[in-house]
Amino acid sequence: MELPILYEDADVVVVAKPAGLITHSDGRTTEPSIAQWALERYPSLQVVGEPWTSPQGEVVLRPGIVHRLDRGTSGVMILAKTNKAYAFLKKQFEDRSTEKKYRAIVYGHPRKDASVIEAEIVRIRSIPPRWGVARAQENRKHRAAITEWQVISRGADPATGEKISYIEARPKTGRTHQIRVHLKHLGHPVVCDPLYAKGRPCLFGFTRPALHAYSLSITLPSSGQRTFESPIPEDFEKALAHFPSM
Repeated sequence: MELPILYEDADVVVVAKPAGLITHSDGRTTEPSIAQWALERYPSLQVVGEPWTSPQGEVVLRPGIVHRLDRGTSGVMILAKTNKAYAFLKKQFEDRSTEKKYRAIVYGHPRKDASVIEAEIVRIRSIPPRWGVARAQENRKHRAAITEWQVISRGADPATGEKISYIEARPKTGRTHQIRVHLKHLGHPVVCDPLYAKGRPCLFGFTRPALHAYSLSITLPSSGQRTFESPIPEDFEKALAHFPSM
């Protein structure tokens, strides 16, 4: 398996993850993953990072992986090559000093051109697992998740006439499914999202959630602040042809 490498030095490797590829094993199935690719290309990464124990008790290696993207999400990912680099990068994700920008195509036209969503995300008992925005309760300490967003362009599906929007989302926290849950809460879920837009048509031929991790700004151990961008994938390019000025 080959992955597009966007940047590499002695401390890190930055890749463009394709949609459909998992970050690491879930402990239940065996399939290609970012973790597998990392170990095959850099065997020394076996001792880098922190393993994860699955609910089934299996210890899953996460070689150099300091953050993850959902299976259906494409885009930029950074991996550490040493434990020193791993700790250096992980701290930035934990203290929210990284800047992440996502591109998404969503159903409908938001009333505003830009805003901030601040809402706690909790797990909902369901199969498959999914998450949602918590209801406000008195005397409960909320751990809010924060997502800034703005509309880049508004358009419509030529086949159905359904309104759609192309937006940029900037998560300030890192909760599971955060952008997908927050956009659903906004009333404009991601196109073709099987969990948060269930039953709605997959417009423009999308076969996965129309969500792309477009850029990551982070400080590297040896070369300072850098911004990495992952090219817009082909399915996005086809969809964006139906937006004005794109």
